[in-house]
Amino acid sequence: MRTSVLFVVLNVTAMSWAQTVEPLAGTAPLTWEDPLDLRLMDGAHRFVERKIREARESRARWWKRDWSSRQAYEASVQPNREWLARILGVVDERLQPRMERYGDDDRPALIGETSSCRVWQVRWPVLEGVHGEGLLVEPVGEVRASIVLIPDADQLPEQLLGLAVRLAAAGARVVLPVLIDRQSRWAGNPAIRMTDQTHREWIYRQAFHLGRHVIGYELQKVLQVIDWFQGRRRAGRIGVAGWGEGGLLAFYAAALDQRIDVALVSGYFGPRERVWAEPIYRNVWGLLLGFGDAEIATLVAPRTLLIEYTGVPQARGHKGDLITPAREAVEAEFRRIEDLIPANWGTRRLIVSDRPWSEAAVEAFGYALGIDVPGQAPLPADGRRSFDPDGRQYRQLKELEEHVQRLVQAADRVRQQFFLHKAMPEFANRRWSTELRHSTHSPDRFIQAAAWYRQYLWEEVLGRFDEPLAEPNPRTRKIYDRELWSGYEVVLDVWPEVIAWGILLVPKNLRPGERRPVVVCQHGRQGVPREVVEGDHPAYRNFAARLADRGFVVFAPHNLYRGEDRYRWLDRKANAIKASMFSIIIAQHQQILRWLKQLPFVDGQRIAFYGLSYGGETAMRVPALLLDYQLSICSGDFNNWTRKVASTDQPFSYMFTEEWEMPYFNMGHTFDYAELAYLIFPRPFMVERGRHDRVGQDEWVAYEYAKVAWLYTQFGLEERTEIEYFNGGHTINGQRTFRFLERHLDWPLQ
Repeated sequence: MRTSVLFVVLNVTAMSWAQTVEPLAGTAPLTWEDPLDLRLMDGAHRFVERKIREARESRARWWKRDWSSRQAYEASVQPNREWLARILGVVDERLQPRMERYGDDDRPALIGETSSCRVWQVRWPVLEGVHGEGLLVEPVGEVRASIVLIPDADQLPEQLLGLAVRLAAAGARVVLPVLIDRQSRWAGNPAIRMTDQTHREWIYRQAFHLGRHVIGYELQKVLQVIDWFQGRRRAGRIGVAGWGEGGLLAFYAAALDQRIDVALVSGYFGPRERVWAEPIYRNVWGLLLGFGDAEIATLVAPRTLLIEYTGVPQARGHKGDLITPAREAVEAEFRRIEDLIPANWGTRRLIVSDRPWSEAAVEAFGYALGIDVPGQAPLPADGRRSFDPDGRQYRQLKELEEHVQRLVQAADRVRQQFFLHKAMPEFANRRWSTELRHSTHSPDRFIQAAAWYRQYLWEEVLGRFDEPLAEPNPRTRKIYDRELWSGYEVVLDVWPEVIAWGILLVPKNLRPGERRPVVVCQHGRQGVPREVVEGDHPAYRNFAARLADRGFVVFAPHNLYRGEDRYRWLDRKANAIKASMFSIIIAQHQQILRWLKQLPFVDGQRIAFYGLSYGGETAMRVPALLLDYQLSICSGDFNNWTRKVASTDQPFSYMFTEEWEMPYFNMGHTFDYAELAYLIFPRPFMVERGRHDRVGQDEWVAYEYAKVAWLYTQFGLEERTEIEYFNGGHTINGQRTFRFLERHLDWPLQ
């Protein structure tokens, strides 16, 4: 009875409260009581998961297969092949192929030999400063086939020597490459331990931002061996075979290179819709838009593809696991190949085994290559007295790191050639001059050229969903009643699963019909909208409320970067369909702007953005794309972004922190913060920089901002950009930035 009474009291109280919700005029009451940051995050995950499902169903639109002849077919899928190569980072021209047998007194080049084969310690140049390394097993007699036999990342080539010797006894020349492993002995320095990075992730992180990939580097090593095979007088049929990570490489290599006749893929093939849950070093930008494993198999056709369903290597961690897929799922993906290509278009076989390299798989592989593989063959004794596999792994790791770091150092020049010097070729002319005053240019041509780059940033770097926005359907409730302004919590619909949420501060002294400028005040990582309004948070210092006190309309939106790895996993999921967390954030801001401009007291031509930290990162990306933001202020984030994300020689680089979502595919070669500011131009732009802000260093900030100031000056608009240094840390200063807002938003009215 007492429980029933309590229920009635609580129910009546809730109904009474709901009836007293005071919404903003023209909006419906907001009555949700659950944490809105969690509701927003849950919906964003559901949205991206739906888009992943839809990607599989719409993938066919990217393929135009022509079955009229093999030549016609290869030509019809060549764009897909090039697309796959690009997102895997296989973009650099390889060196002339050469195989070096190397050694010394303790580690002779000829490791050992038997009556049927010789085993050599080898390396081969691939790219500048990058070598493949491993073993070469050559048959004593005639070469009837050539094979790249690829171990898993945590296997040594020596562990596959028994199989390689059997293949050599059948007349095959075999190369066994070293892969970057999943250990973490050397990556960077002791500071990296907090990030839980493996060697493969260490290369992936820095390479991804420069349009390269640990997968791509290893494919280049495999394909260089194919180049070398092709230069031999007798090569025979060419095959690739691998297990685990080696299976992935064998599969992709055969898809990219038509010279490969036979591929044996063990412990890899299956449905790929959960690629985001695999280890992070398998993250490939936009993979699922065009490619599941069945689609990649069609790039191998009509050549021979052998799939061995077996257990995958064990690898678990908080950034993804390797888990053996259910046999039924693998069989379903294999059957899906038949839905894409004619049954007689090449040879495909699925072999089920309880272990990798089963006799059935090896026999089928040999048969397809035209060799008869013996059941066993004698192993040669290893003649190396001091074999050091760790030293070999370290060399491989450091070569790749140094290659990426050379790309980092050269990235400024690449970006200039990509954007500035194409948009304004005359800016590439840096001849010596003694002129006191240089003539300025009209900005019109640059603004027109920048439109293409704006779309490129949105679609190719940050990612854009092609789903139209829902109606805003605003719901609000009053949560502040201050002397100078009222505050409302606001929820807007964006997509069926996604909302935008924030706080609107409305001055009380609005005159009838008056339209005020708006400042959108963006919190940083782990923040919520209230923190920029109240509580005197040391980073934000109530800057939204202070601006409302000065008469601005203020909107403080919530952004997705809260909940630590939950938002990182969201970004990771989105990457699989060529999108990112910012793909959602940008759409939320589109809806926010759309709604703000409908409010009777808002001047839609005077809306500014001001963000700190991750909010400063947003200040560089969102206004660069959304022209309704008439001004942008980046606080506590402006940087030489490529070095910040990918350099390994600075302790405050993201390479040494837990922010594993920071790399964007090939952003380092397309847009840094100067180029993002070029997209904000000619609108006013300002940087707020605390000299003790450890997010970067003054030299980096000054270097990158100098390019921005130079551009504005060339068009006679130098008064529209400004940087403020203050002797503080990672915080809003709110001095010159406030004056910058008032001057460029014309408030108070002059």
